[in-house]
Amino acid sequence: MKEKACPFCTIGSYLVENQLAYAIYDQYPVSKGHALIIPKRHVADYFDTTEEEKEALHSLVQQVRELQKDQFSPDGFNVGMNCGEAAGQTIFHAHIHVIPRYKGDMANPRGGVRGVIPSKQSY
Repeated sequence: MKEKACPFCTIGSYLVENQLAYAIYDQYPVSKGHALIIPKRHVADYFDTTEEEKEALHSLVQQVRELQKDQFSPDGFNVGMNCGEAAGQTIFHAHIHVIPRYKGDMANPRGGVRGVIPSKQSY
């Protein structure tokens, strides 16, 4: 059986990039301006990236945040990644989500990323 191609390895147009990573808007955004920061080298998850790649990724997180602030005027941000199937990863090419948040986009945002396990979100 032929292995399915990685969708992140075939992207040709970037929002911003540096030598080791690039950013795109998420194809299935959870909010207006939701972006992904992706290493150019195919690597399964964040913990498999080199220190240089981590620096490149985090540099783009900052750049994308500034773009999102200028273009979308969000009220906050969630920044995160899914590492491994049990954590919800569906594309096994490392990527960081930079998700703009807006007042009123959900009834109670308390707990933020803790919402991955709904019963643990509010504490």
